[in-house]
Amino acid sequence: MDKTEIFETAAQMADTARSTTLALFRSDGVGLSNKSASGFDPVTKADRDCEQAMRDILARRRPGDAILGEEFGPSPGNSGLEWVLDPIDGTRAFISGAPSWGVLIALRDGSGPIYGIIDQPYIGERFEGGLGRAVMTGPHGSRPLGVRRSAALGEAILLSTFPEIGTRAEAEAFGRVASKVRLTRYGLDCYAYALLAMGQVDLVIEAGLQAYDIAAPIAVIEAAGGIVTNWQGGRADGGGQVLAAATPDLHRAAMALLAGPANRDA
Repeated sequence: MDKTEIFETAAQMADTARSTTLALFRSDGVGLSNKSASGFDPVTKADRDCEQAMRDILARRRPGDAILGEEFGPSPGNSGLEWVLDPIDGTRAFISGAPSWGVLIALRDGSGPIYGIIDQPYIGERFEGGLGRAVMTGPHGSRPLGVRRSAALGEAILLSTFPEIGTRAEAEAFGRVASKVRLTRYGLDCYAYALLAMGQVDLVIEAGLQAYDIAAPIAVIEAAGGIVTNWQGGRADGGGQVLAAATPDLHRAAMALLAGPANRDA
């Protein structure tokens, strides 16, 4: 594997995604539509244009790699590598004019995500992890990524996108963890995982995710020294329930609470 080529391809996709999405952010040309027949699952022209622009780069630079994208689904490859793309993670934030949305780019093989980027176009911050890298770059310079090692559960900061997380049972499980931590905050989409990787928060717990929502955050957080699994401790790169933690102790404590009331004091 040519890591330099991987890094350059991913950077070109992230740079192109920035310009494509920012051209429509907070504009009248956002082109909003609803993908759901029974609820609200928004998609915009920016989502589609951004993913297509990234796919065009891969077609030129790495035509043998497979692709899984939120808007245009899977495309086969023969290299054993797959790019997982979420052109706008946080479309609800995007259409609301809030800058917490981001672009997710991941590369995975049979073992799972091996490299990822969480990019915040409007803020100008990029979080990169995997293949020997763990770095954040932004308007204030660059810094290594690293999770916080000191917080006990009672001192931890917990993030999640939606207060009404998943099913009723999942919401109750989440509530058991939220009742034990110092602070719980909502609504940051992929930026929550970036904050964990840079040592600002300690836990992210979500449910109902897709592979393209979590592949890049897994790579970034693991490169920063954190842990990402499903709620049972298994692989999370396929989506579903996700538990991201800064330390093994926090991960074990949160997983015990998620498992059920009998484990509250585990």
